[in-house]
Formats: sequence, structure tokens, C-alpha cells
Amino acid sequence: MALKGIHHVNIGCRASDLPAIEKFYCAVLGLTVGYRPTFPNEGLWLYCGDHPLIHVVVRFPEDWAGNDPSSSYDHAAYMVTDVEEFRRRLIATGTHFEEQNVPDAGFQFFMRDPVGNKVELNFPNEEAPGHVAKGTLAPMQFPGHAGH
Repeated sequence: MALKGIHHVNIGCRASDLPAIEKFYCAVLGLTVGYRPTFPNEGLWLYCGDHPLIHVVVRFPEDWAGNDPSSSYDHAAYMVTDVEEFRRRLIATGTHFEEQNVPDAGFQFFMRDPVGNKVELNFPNEEAPGHVAKGTLAPMQFPGHAGH
């Protein structure tokens, strides 16, 4: 028996959130909408290649106030490459993001999806752009400790 990795991330939302979630994960991360089994709730599965990496399911009424800030869940991180292409996508979609450059931890972007989940894009260290100083911390990830 061996743990082999994360199979998928599940995001709960309101029905009205589905279009914004689809746009964010498809336009920003490059995922695609694909087959989803018949379930009693509305939702969508977002694929990375042939794998349904993100499952989105309508679990909340329209008057839902959003994610519980007292939850200990912090974020999902995705291994990615081509930092400049992702920077262009984020800017083109109007997505606020913060950068973090911690040597030997990867170069990261942090942002929030349309329902408030923190998302990390983790690039190889060698893709860290020169204009982001080593030791830079993302305020979203380390409130009160941003910068060096």
C-alpha cells in the first residue's frame, strides 16, 4: 500500500458561482471542462489532460456567505511551468495575484478563486524572474511578513 498523490480537489459553491469558477480555472490554469458522472447536484469537472483534477459541486444555497474563515484548510498548490505565460494569463483575466520568491521552495504566485479559495501556482526555482527579489514573501501567504 502506498499513497500516490492527490487525486482531485473538490470545490463547493453556489449554482451562480459555476460560470466564474469555470472561467477562472480554465482561463488561468488552462484546465478544460470534461465528463462528469450524473450526480444529484449540479457541478462540473475540470481536467488537466485526461484527469479530472478539480471537482466543482453546488453544495450551498444562493445566500451562502462564502468560505468559513475559521477553517484550517489554507490552499491547493499546482506544479506549473512558464511563469511569464501564467503572468500574462493572470493580468489578461484581471486576476489579483501575489508573488513569492523563496530559494529552494519554488517561485510562487498566490491568488483567490471566485469563491475565496487560495490557489498557489508553484514554478521551478530557475523560473524565478529577476525583478522579484529573493526572500520576497506573498502577503496573502504570510500576513505581516511580506517582502524580505
